Amino acid sequence: MLFTFGVVPLLLAGCLLQLEAVTWREWLVVPASLVYANLVEYVGHRWPMHRPFPGLGLIYRRHAGQHHRFFTHEAMPIESRRDLRALLFPPILVIFFFGGFAAPVWFLREAFVSANVAWLFVASAIAYYLNYELLHTAYHMPDGHWLGRLGLVRRLCWLHQAHHDPRLMASRNFNITYPLGDWLFGTLHRPRDAATPSGP
Repeated sequence: MLFTFGVVPLLLAGCLLQLEAVTWREWLVVPASLVYANLVEYVGHRWPMHRPFPGLGLIYRRHAGQHHRFFTHEAMPIESRRDLRALLFPPILVIFFFGGFAAPVWFLREAFVSANVAWLFVASAIAYYLNYELLHTAYHMPDGHWLGRLGLVRRLCWLHQAHHDPRLMASRNFNITYPLGDWLFGTLHRPRDAATPSGP
């Protein structure tokens, strides 16, 4: 939690402090970066986190072997702060995703577009990551927790709960946040018995 909600926001602030006289065209990189981050979330979750790839065994074991065994569709809530170790990304996975997907794009944008675009891209990616961890944590909060009562969380939680069904976890609902990738690639699954949750 200290790394995710303490160190990472400082990195986001550091990126934003690098900006100088951003033009409106440069700001356009933000929505494009958020879409890219959503697709990275989908690709990373669908393949290396659910299928063993050479050199990426740690990622597969950490997610499919630990997270999905610890939390099932019938037992989603965390029971103590120690359970957060099975929920939040460890720093090594954060380094993998940012090193593999964000760093190369940052260098290309800094070299061929502008420094502002590069820093806005990284800031958007970090903000998306924080959004990811906050939503994922909210899905696994105990019943009645204020995070779980938020409207957006209630509407997304049942998609993630369906993904934790062992029969579906390797084939459906790979987006943890917003199901854009699942919708685009035909892996979105809406449980038949799950209606949109009503208010508290």
